[in-house]
Amino acid sequence: MHRIPRLLCVFCALYVSCVKINAADKPIATFSIVAFDPATGELGVAVQSKFFSVGSVVPWAKAGVGAVATQSWANIEYGPDGLASLAKGKSPAEVVKALTATDARREFRQLGIVDAKGRAASFTGKRCMDWAGHVTGKNFAAQGNLLASDAVVKDMAAAFEKARKQPNTELADWLVAALEAAQAAGGDKRGRQSSALLVVREKGGYRGANDRYIDLRVADHKTPIQELGRLLKLHKSFFRGRHLARPKPPKKKE
Repeated sequence: MHRIPRLLCVFCALYVSCVKINAADKPIATFSIVAFDPATGELGVAVQSKFFSVGSVVPWAKAGVGAVATQSWANIEYGPDGLASLAKGKSPAEVVKALTATDARREFRQLGIVDAKGRAASFTGKRCMDWAGHVTGKNFAAQGNLLASDAVVKDMAAAFEKARKQPNTELADWLVAALEAAQAAGGDKRGRQSSALLVVREKGGYRGANDRYIDLRVADHKTPIQELGRLLKLHKSFFRGRHLARPKPPKKKE
């Protein structure tokens, strides 16, 4: 008579435990692009996801060093640790290998890195949710997981390459164009919620106090990429001088 209630109690306990685990560690299923502009030395990350405030998790960048996107059961340590390794002269490929080698859950991770020389590398763990994959090229790496198809990252990469050839544009424009193309190709299977754009340049922040030239986040919106584009236009209006003063890339060390 008492066996069924006891089994129900065990089931409920297991269910509550699972809910707690999932609530504490949800996957960042998303698409992102990290990129470098050799004409200005700017580095940046753009990302969109069906995840609240994705900009607080995925994008990391440091002027003169590189940019990192960490997602899919994201390991936040990949951001600062990756930038620290790049600053020591490691290549993106070396950094990806080092970060994932010591991570017991690496097969659940996804990672994209570009450095201030335009070298890029990505990693997609075998247990990332389908469709998952990446495309890398000179000056950029595009990656995503739980996507509609491989067209999402392919179109993201193609749009970036096309956008950078347009006159009177900058890295931020190319990154947003890449996100727009990715969404048009199907984007995140689950839908849309948040986006972010981070572009760094030497002394590019407020009053030259830091390198955060553009740091825009859309935490929760029906059309987060369009909203990100609107915010970028406002940024260009409020900080017109910064956008007109295109920097020259720092001289390469001999």
